[in-house]
Amino acid sequence: MRIGELSERTSTSRRLLRYYEEQGLLVASRCANGYRYYDESLVDRVAQIRGLLDAGLPTRIIRQILPCLNKPRVIHFPDATPEMIELLETERDRMTERVNFLTRNRDAISEYLDAVRAGASAEAS
Repeated sequence: MRIGELSERTSTSRRLLRYYEEQGLLVASRCANGYRYYDESLVDRVAQIRGLLDAGLPTRIIRQILPCLNKPRVIHFPDATPEMIELLETERDRMTERVNFLTRNRDAISEYLDAVRAGASAEAS
């Protein structure tokens, strides 16, 4: 698919897709006319990249761990330094805290909605 279609399917601007390519996060092939061609699998890859960026990981770390996110999971990380491992552990723990925070907020909103619906049902009766 061309960059416009990838942009539409991922809700990601063309400029940002080109930036991901410059950072080594995406690889596009080139057609005979020089246009970029993106494989179907890159739709999921863009979602992964955006999720990792949203979680606060910098592109230099994302570039290193993206190969580990391929399926089937064949993890080969020969250059993992103790600093890299510590950074990834810290980021993992930070993500866990954020997931827990979001879960609490989701549950609170669900409880609120249940109460509002119960109140509306009682008023309608």
